[in-house]
Amino acid sequence: MTTVPLPAPYNRAFLLEHCHSILNFYDPRVIDNEGGYFHNYLNNGDLFEKGMRQLVSSCRIVVNYARASRELHKAEYRDVALHGLAFVEQVHWRPDQQAYAWLLEDHNPLDMTQQNYGYAFVLLMYSAIHKAGIRDVADKIAATYQLMESRFWQSDYELYADELSADGVLSDYRGQNANMHSCEAMIAAYEATHELRYLRRAKLIAQNITERQAAYTDGLIWEHYTPDFKVDWDYNLDDPKNLYRPWGFQPGHQTEWSKLLLAIHRLSPDQALVTKATFLFDKAFDVAWDHQHGGLIYGFDPQGKWCDDDKYFWVQAESFAAAAMLYQETGDNKYKVAYEQLWQYSWTHMIDHEYGAWFRLLTRDNKAYSNQKSSAGAKCDYHTLCACFDVLTGMV
Repeated sequence: MTTVPLPAPYNRAFLLEHCHSILNFYDPRVIDNEGGYFHNYLNNGDLFEKGMRQLVSSCRIVVNYARASRELHKAEYRDVALHGLAFVEQVHWRPDQQAYAWLLEDHNPLDMTQQNYGYAFVLLMYSAIHKAGIRDVADKIAATYQLMESRFWQSDYELYADELSADGVLSDYRGQNANMHSCEAMIAAYEATHELRYLRRAKLIAQNITERQAAYTDGLIWEHYTPDFKVDWDYNLDDPKNLYRPWGFQPGHQTEWSKLLLAIHRLSPDQALVTKATFLFDKAFDVAWDHQHGGLIYGFDPQGKWCDDDKYFWVQAESFAAAAMLYQETGDNKYKVAYEQLWQYSWTHMIDHEYGAWFRLLTRDNKAYSNQKSSAGAKCDYHTLCACFDVLTGMV
């Protein structure tokens, strides 16, 4: 347990310094001179499985450095972002197949499954590059949008499907997570280009997930659906710890949606979005806050019983961002208190004060599962860094 006192966390100087401290862990070692970024780090920064690359992590690290170049006024980060962009465009993208490699080893494709979740982060990556003024990629934003439209958009339900096999067969699985990150990417695309079609799509996805779909599940957002977007209560019932598709209600996704609804509200004011954002955050925090060991647990069942009490870094980060944005929007001090609680927990248990950045995963009583800090597809401090940027955006 750290003995370093937590400064007042709702403070611009504190958040900027914390962003620097996160990037200071990655800066000396993130670039692979043979292409792309290293994804896999032990707590002390040593690398493992150096050749493994996963599409989402490749894109997220570009976002990290693109946003940091703008928010932290560090021009050198523009080149770091462009280095990663080149790898996505030249190695993940396989022109002979007109498709992205989901997973690579030593630059060779291991998995050519096409995931809308991955395409959403390609769109987010281009949007971050464009908004930061690093390169004009409006055409790439539009092209990625069209690929998502042709490969995944389900016009009958006005939501995205999830997965195409390498030979082009659409999976029956439907989920909210790919739609949530598609909404996030559409918000970013609008902020970058000011093209209304992206904002309209973000609002449509948000409405259909947080209102229409959530109406099936007492207002909260379930993860898994059938091909006709009916609730699939049994999908991964025996696997609540699944990395990408866990069973149960995810508190972190309730609060992440809260954040996205508030982001849309900032661009296109609608008090109904604030009302829903408040409901999602309040319910998640009430059910999932661990009064004994601190922090938010990972999952709970339809009766509100915890089904996974582990502590994930991203759940705390997305939740402190949502809490701050609710405080900024409503002025209700309870959200500042929640923000401070989340920071105190994270400062004490989740943040590595010796080597930098955040730990990925702890048990309920805050013990480490391993000495792996970050890994391909699981963590690259995108959530923690961007959560700080999101809070800073709303500070006056």
